[in-house]
Amino acid sequence: MNLQIVQILDRGVPNKERLWLKAMADINLKFYIVVVTTYITPRTVSNNPKYTFWFYDKNVKAGDNVVLCTGKGVSSESPNPSGGTNHYIYWGLPDTVWNKTGDCAILFEINTWAATKYE
Repeated sequence: MNLQIVQILDRGVPNKERLWLKAMADINLKFYIVVVTTYITPRTVSNNPKYTFWFYDKNVKAGDNVVLCTGKGVSSESPNPSGGTNHYIYWGLPDTVWNKTGDCAILFEINTWAATKYE
């Protein structure tokens, strides 16, 4: 996968909690989804997600950091010391999501999908 989870920072701290991701190649974030779920054993996660975040259409370069902040804010960018860019993206949730023992982030790469509308 060309986007990797580095770390969840400030777990459970309102307006500070964030997921740090690193682009390993030039990618578009619209092909990635983050799911919040819980470990049910040391090697098994629940298939009942608590939250889901699907990134919007945004190109990032290899070496860039993507920081998904769970709180409210305005998306922005800044240079990072390694010469890449830090992309700050805000989920806009009123509460933290990685706030209990066993909570985890799962990152999915999707290259195709289908939807159907109930009418």
